[in-house]
Amino acid sequence: MTQTPIRLTVNGGIHEVTAARETPLLYVLRNDLALNGPKYGCGLGECGTCTVLIDGAAARSCVIPLSGCAGRDIVTLEGLGTRAEPDVVQQAFIDEQAAQCGYCLNGMIMTTKALLAINPRPTEQEALAALRYNLCRCGTHVEILRAVMRASGQLTEAAD
Repeated sequence: MTQTPIRLTVNGGIHEVTAARETPLLYVLRNDLALNGPKYGCGLGECGTCTVLIDGAAARSCVIPLSGCAGRDIVTLEGLGTRAEPDVVQQAFIDEQAAQCGYCLNGMIMTTKALLAINPRPTEQEALAALRYNLCRCGTHVEILRAVMRASGQLTEAAD
């Protein structure tokens, strides 16, 4: 595989990386840019742990070749908010304690962010439909759904 320089816009910054054009975006994000929000899960785009936003849409970075990312706006979990000022979606997941092992959280949060950008007040059924291909093996589905509804402004009391 021939390596070529590719310019990426990630979390508002410009990065020039040298890699084969077929290299999955996930590998560059984690290995070259040290962005560890997106996780390697299945490598097939089926579990959602590698989800990032590309031009505002949720996308599985493990199956997207680097060549398809030049000139596009890529946002990872690290680009949403900071520890001191988390994004509203991140804060909702914190408030609802929507994690056990936490491996799925990147995909759940990024998919929720994309959903709320196109549908700011989804029903529970719409939220479930949007998250249906994000796998959580720990069983925090109730808390995750509450976090989505909280982030949309439809839930104001934290779970006890």
